[in-house]
Amino acid sequence: MDRPDEALLEAAARGGGDAFAVFYRRHLPGVTGFFLRRVGDRELTFDLVAETFAAAAAGCASFRAGQAPAGAWLFGIAANKLRESLRRGRVEAGARRRLGLEPIALDDADLLRVEELACADGGAAEALVAQLPREQRDAVVARVVEERSYREIADQMHCSEAVVRQRVSRGLGRMRNELGRQAT
Repeated sequence: MDRPDEALLEAAARGGGDAFAVFYRRHLPGVTGFFLRRVGDRELTFDLVAETFAAAAAGCASFRAGQAPAGAWLFGIAANKLRESLRRGRVEAGARRRLGLEPIALDDADLLRVEELACADGGAAEALVAQLPREQRDAVVARVVEERSYREIADQMHCSEAVVRQRVSRGLGRMRNELGRQAT
């Protein structure tokens, strides 16, 4: 489409999903390059790109043509997402270092193991889930107990799939660490 970015965002704000898809495809390479050059990690780049476009889609009604070009508006969102990510990363890395913990990565086999433990522990897993921060608890329950897809959970929580995966991973990691403490 040859429509200007501003017209695409205005159409998307009125419910024209195809308009945002055109805007997305037009700016995906630039936003991806922006993050990749700054973070140098493909997985983190993917997460940040997804969060940026999710925020743009959710906020396209707030875009005002004439105040700034649509591309500048989008890259402003990208810069904010990068700052948030760097801030979160520094806080999390610092906390892990102080506690002497390594980052935790969980896959579907880990999820199955948690489910097995939950069925066999007489309610201890429910107590552990109840102790999780609300966002992690909701993500863990939706993924492990209700067996919902990451996409479905992300839609409900109004965030990216990457954020949901992170919440599930962190929640299950906390539970695993607590089970380890209880076993000793």
